[in-house]
Amino acid sequence: QVLAWGLRGLRGAVREPRLELQWGEQSLWTPPIQDMATNPNFPSNAFLLTLALPEEERFVPPIRLRLWHRAGAERRLLLGQASVRELGRYRCPPPRQEQLLGNGSDTVVSMPGTARPIPARPWCHLSHPWCHLSHPCLSLDEDEDDEEEEEEERDWWSKFYASMEDKDPKSPWATNGDRLKIYGCELEAVPEFEGLQDFCQTFPLSKPGRAPEPVGSFKGLFRIYPVPEGAGAAPAPRCFQRLPPRRPQPCLVRVYIVRAFDLSPRDVTGLSDPYVRVVLGKKTLGQRDQYVPNTLEPVFGRMFELTATIPLEKDLRVTIMDHDKVPPDQEIGSTTIDLEDRLLSHHRAHCGLPTLYHTCWVGVTERGHPPPRHAGAPRERLALHVLNLCELVPEHLETRGLQSRARPGLEQGKVQMWVDIFPTSLGPPGPPVNIDPRKAEGYELRCVVWNVRDTDPGDVNLLGQRMSDIYVSGWLDGLPEQRQHTDIHYRSLDGRGAFNWRFVFPFEFLAAEKLCAIRRKEHVWSLDETLLKVPPKLILQVWDNDKFKADDLLGILELELTRLPRPARSARLCRASPSDLPWFSWPWLSLPRFCRARLSRAWLSLARLSWLWLPLARLSRRLSRRWCRAPALQRSSLNLFRRRRARGWWPCTMHEDGGQRLSGKLELSLELLSAQEAEERPVGKGREEPNKHPTLPEP
Repeated sequence: QVLAWGLRGLRGAVREPRLELQWGEQSLWTPPIQDMATNPNFPSNAFLLTLALPEEERFVPPIRLRLWHRAGAERRLLLGQASVRELGRYRCPPPRQEQLLGNGSDTVVSMPGTARPIPARPWCHLSHPWCHLSHPCLSLDEDEDDEEEEEEERDWWSKFYASMEDKDPKSPWATNGDRLKIYGCELEAVPEFEGLQDFCQTFPLSKPGRAPEPVGSFKGLFRIYPVPEGAGAAPAPRCFQRLPPRRPQPCLVRVYIVRAFDLSPRDVTGLSDPYVRVVLGKKTLGQRDQYVPNTLEPVFGRMFELTATIPLEKDLRVTIMDHDKVPPDQEIGSTTIDLEDRLLSHHRAHCGLPTLYHTCWVGVTERGHPPPRHAGAPRERLALHVLNLCELVPEHLETRGLQSRARPGLEQGKVQMWVDIFPTSLGPPGPPVNIDPRKAEGYELRCVVWNVRDTDPGDVNLLGQRMSDIYVSGWLDGLPEQRQHTDIHYRSLDGRGAFNWRFVFPFEFLAAEKLCAIRRKEHVWSLDETLLKVPPKLILQVWDNDKFKADDLLGILELELTRLPRPARSARLCRASPSDLPWFSWPWLSLPRFCRARLSRAWLSLARLSWLWLPLARLSRRLSRRWCRAPALQRSSLNLFRRRRARGWWPCTMHEDGGQRLSGKLELSLELLSAQEAEERPVGKGREEPNKHPTLPEP
């Protein structure tokens, strides 16, 4: 059987083209296409050829395709030809009536979150698999254990970065939430989607001759199966009976360009100023002034909405351009997507299915957070769950390679994107997904250095005693211009120092990426600022001040604000690693926080009975010997952007002999405020006015 769907990309003036299919001794002619400009599909699409074929694949003759067009009243000219070999991929068993019409039996589907299975009737053969399912926001997990996670803003970027963490095998987050599928290749290259050519394939046609020149392509498909040879045997049912409409369909196309990476540089600085250009038919979108300066990994977050008539306008071209001060701009690379294959594929590639179904209220809450999300009706959730079992394309993000005409065969980078196609015959779709990049929010970190303990003496005084003139310097990683110093604690004989000194560090933070955004001009002659993204890390150094030589470094402390180590309550319990702590604290620190709080209250109530002290001490020692044979567990870290405040002792270390040595202890108070809160509660650096929040006295 032959599915002759249509002709695409014919160049020049072509009148009434028709296709000849020759296989062995038989030939088949398709009816001519009357007007290629209005409908490039054949008036009849399904045809049947019956012939005897050898059983061995190597002896099967190829299918020869010839494209003819009308040059006169009774004259036809050969326009292009092709040969289809390796026909074993088109072999299939004879179709059955049950496969074409469905058997009508019920299937038991186990729905997530239900105690018993629910009977349902899934749709396994969808003639028109289009429905109004837009990409939702993130759903609210009913079994959310982390209360701090609920306060975090949820949008598409939250889902994107959560899906990126799920790809990391070391990620501690579960994969049960609302996620999108991130493919590391084109959607056509995913094996389970069969190249999105399960409905029809594309066969290129070229001019006959020694130097073949492409003239267009034929869209169709072949099915080869045995038929009964008896004289009275009933003919087998045919394939290609449930076909979509052959008329061109007006569609609304939404192109989402998320980001690009590994771009080939186009400027002398080794960077580029990329921006996006989208071409579909005669429409071109994308403005050259909306570029991302000085980067090879731009984050675009752009959505382009176009209308097109498929298949008349089926080739979507996405181009990454390099912005130059003097036009013309250079092309970095481009990629082309066949929208017709996605619209006709039975895998429903024109709009991805979300993982979870939910409904939400329109608007925002009083605190400015997104509206609450609800799981939705059980019937709707069951319907979405059944559709997800039918091997349809999920809500996804595909990674497409960029190619350049100037450098054929060499990949010029990658772009992550997805495309939604909505036929207008189904009515207006939902609102588009908002993928605007998150803007960096202003924060201010206030670090108070209270005391220093157990630092190494760096000098020797006139009496032969070892001493140090201690001071502390600090800055945020990536912002060395904000470096600040405390005053000097002179002549410390025991490694102690008191400062009561405040550091103030303003910065901008991207909550979705958990990185600081730093904008600066790399050179004096630079016209645009370069955006750098670094982890929010506070760097503190303890120094010994010297008059006639360079200062001596006594210790370093690096604190990442998103994964802040829990401080010790006293200098005695401050160690470089958990294994250095006393034996009785190991099992205690390995317990969750709420367990430690309850056990503390229970211990205080039992401690009132003096006759229980000795048995409890013996029990604690036995448990410690049993539990602590393995190394002590690492204590969970803090996120200062959620905790906002932390105070205690942190260890300073020095690198020696390939390891780290404890070289001091710092007592700090860390407070993180938003830019608005910092403006409402101003403080001075050091002990300058306004000296409050808290008030710092002279040591």
